[in-house]
Amino acid sequence: MADLGPRIAVVGAGGFVGNRMVEVLNLDLRWPVRPVARRASGLALAARFALDGRVANAMDHQRLKEALDGCEVVVHAVAGDSATIIGSVEPVYTAAAAAGCRRLVYLSSAMVHGQSPTAGTDEGSPLPRDQRLPYNLAKREAERRLFKLAERGKVEAVALRPGIVWGPRSQWIGGLADALLGGRAGLVDAGRGVCNAIHVDNVVHAVRLAATVPGVAGEAFLIGEHETPSWRTFTARVATALGMSIEAIPTLDFEQTPPTLQERVDGWRQSRSVQRALESLPRPLRMGLAAAWAASGALPQARPPGPQADLEMALLHRATHVPNWEKARRVLGYEPIMPTDEGWRRTIAWLAFAGYPVTVT
Repeated sequence: MADLGPRIAVVGAGGFVGNRMVEVLNLDLRWPVRPVARRASGLALAARFALDGRVANAMDHQRLKEALDGCEVVVHAVAGDSATIIGSVEPVYTAAAAAGCRRLVYLSSAMVHGQSPTAGTDEGSPLPRDQRLPYNLAKREAERRLFKLAERGKVEAVALRPGIVWGPRSQWIGGLADALLGGRAGLVDAGRGVCNAIHVDNVVHAVRLAATVPGVAGEAFLIGEHETPSWRTFTARVATALGMSIEAIPTLDFEQTPPTLQERVDGWRQSRSVQRALESLPRPLRMGLAAAWAASGALPQARPPGPQADLEMALLHRATHVPNWEKARRVLGYEPIMPTDEGWRRTIAWLAFAGYPVTVT
């Protein structure tokens, strides 16, 4: 049996990565783990282990404080839209402080450096301010807020920046399988770009290190894997399992256009100066503005049939470099623990279990 680790709460335990953390921390490491989810349904998978699960919205300071009471470490693995990504940081941090937690591990994203980072990108590289994808900007702002809170708070903060997190239950896998079967899959520039992929169990391994290694407060760590497949190779793994040929997947063209008005406004809203101005407003007014903004969003447009490329796909499929995660190796002692072939064996087995027409296992 592994050594008993710190009592650790996973906020966002109902999500893909959060749920896998609960499984590994409980089953493999035997750590005392407390899953925390927004709804009771988010604890369904964790209920197999008879754990002390709690229901708390990541925006609800009081419920979070009660949920985190008695825990030494908190993992912030909350997923959602930009408002949730940014808005959940302060409630989780202050609740952790009120509950007497020692450290908060924040699951950020390598996308704070962009989907197509420049050569030599590492944690010391400036985070681009001109990114066009709201998710990237939201993660960037969330990190900024977290470290600002930690500068004057008692809870240590550590951020992890994984890339494309894959494995059983990953939307990058299930969504790709759905697209392949529905005739909607395509590859920009034949998928020659490099895929910054990391198996979910390697992410959990990095979380374990970030929760326990001393002297890393205030640090951010990129994490990755030794193998960096092309997007064509990554897609071929799923296509082959479904009995499809990678040669049958069409190559798509995508020409970048100037930012739309919506993209410019999103970028403006998430800029540091605007965020500071909003923070200075009374809370009722801030909440009213947030509600009005959410209500003003246009309804999503129906997706045309057939393969379609969007900006995120184009940036990902044209990436020529992955960030350098040497710092995680040197400071955390991180090395990937899930062999690529074994990760794919388990992932394809999950596709079969989930009812996909897998022909190769």
